Amino acid sequence: MPQTRIIPKVGLALSGGAARGIAHVGVLQALAENEIPLDFIAGTSAGALVGGAFASGMPLSELEALGRSLRWRDIGRMTMSRSGVQSNERLEAYLRTRLPKTRFEDLTIPFAAVATELSTGKAVILKDTGDVPFAIRASCAIPGWYLPVVDDQGRQLVDGGLVANVPVNVARSLGADIVIAVDVNAEGAKFLNQSLSIIGVVIQSMLVVQRIAAQAQLDAADVVITPHVGHIRWDEMGRAEELLKAGREAVLEGLSGIRSVIEAATKSPPRWYQRRRVSAL
Repeated sequence: MPQTRIIPKVGLALSGGAARGIAHVGVLQALAENEIPLDFIAGTSAGALVGGAFASGMPLSELEALGRSLRWRDIGRMTMSRSGVQSNERLEAYLRTRLPKTRFEDLTIPFAAVATELSTGKAVILKDTGDVPFAIRASCAIPGWYLPVVDDQGRQLVDGGLVANVPVNVARSLGADIVIAVDVNAEGAKFLNQSLSIIGVVIQSMLVVQRIAAQAQLDAADVVITPHVGHIRWDEMGRAEELLKAGREAVLEGLSGIRSVIEAATKSPPRWYQRRRVSAL
């Protein structure tokens, strides 16, 4: 029986990981350089920031510059509230002045940001319509550090990493046939003998719990990319050069796996195609 060639839709699922999320920029650069198509992007926390900026049409050169220049002071400011140490409303304002497009309806690539509804613990998938800077801000609202973000339905939203730190199923729900997952937390913490800032302690505590939950999400991916960034603390935004390099190198390590999965899907009819997971470690 002759083979039917199809064009599979490729989705990218970008994990949370605070400063380590800068590695996602290197991943995007390497995918573009090697002509790997991206039809959908789903992101959580730092992954939502990078993925949303790229989906808005921001050139990779500008996204790299953003990754090199962004600092914690651009994201939050101190607050007197009992619900958090800081408000991250600065992040929303920062993005609003920089993203080429700020409405989901106008994005260059379909995109979804994952947040968590504080009262129920359920995932809130922000996509299709609405304000992108607000969605990214909600996805990045680290609980205990940043104040919850209140949406137009009155829901209190916090960091999506609590429910889907590697949003593979979200990327697939957008329409992706193949999902490439990028997990910047796979190596854990190789710096435990180093001192941590307050925000570093908060982020590390949250991500230790998330690693167990993330495994099921990673198992649902077709390809898993894991940048070697375990030696970099989650609060070290000043190490952009290392993070960018790690992201690029991780894609190159997994490039043959990515291409083989896409090629297999291209040659086979959808009903025959059995998804394969290739772990690029």
